[in-house]
Amino acid sequence: MSTKNLYSNEAKEKIKQLAESIDFTMLATNLKSQPFHTVPMSTKEVDNDGNVWFLSNKDSIHNAHIEREKKAHLIYADKGSFEFLSIYGRATLGFDRDRIKDLYGKGDDAWFDGVNDPNITTIKIEPEDAHYWDTKNGKVVSLLKMVGGAITGNEPDLGVEGELKI
Repeated sequence: MSTKNLYSNEAKEKIKQLAESIDFTMLATNLKSQPFHTVPMSTKEVDNDGNVWFLSNKDSIHNAHIEREKKAHLIYADKGSFEFLSIYGRATLGFDRDRIKDLYGKGDDAWFDGVNDPNITTIKIEPEDAHYWDTKNGKVVSLLKMVGGAITGNEPDLGVEGELKI
């Protein structure tokens, strides 16, 4: 696997591309404790600054952790395409009703009592450290290249990975 670190706009675009296409992530909070707390979350948006947005219940455990600690870690994994993304950053809670309406989708009705539910908050993760792994050819071709590399002893070119510096 080759390394290609991305900076500024390229890094923001890679975060947006991977986070929005993979969609579901494990949000880790309470990072100073062991075990830390994890919960699956659906990505609502990655904005032009590379910030990742979610909707959450104001009384959730992860909201309480964010309120206290202001840090979170996101782990994205798409096993089908062999794409992975790790983001560590500053987490903030928001209560702006217009922003909530922008992010709210019909599927959110499963978790909330409509877009005007007073318990909805936003979570914004501002990346401080991010890393990606992106295969060039998807899972099947990558697996075949690994097998070929094991047989020949040559290191296969499986894709690219690198730091994302905003």
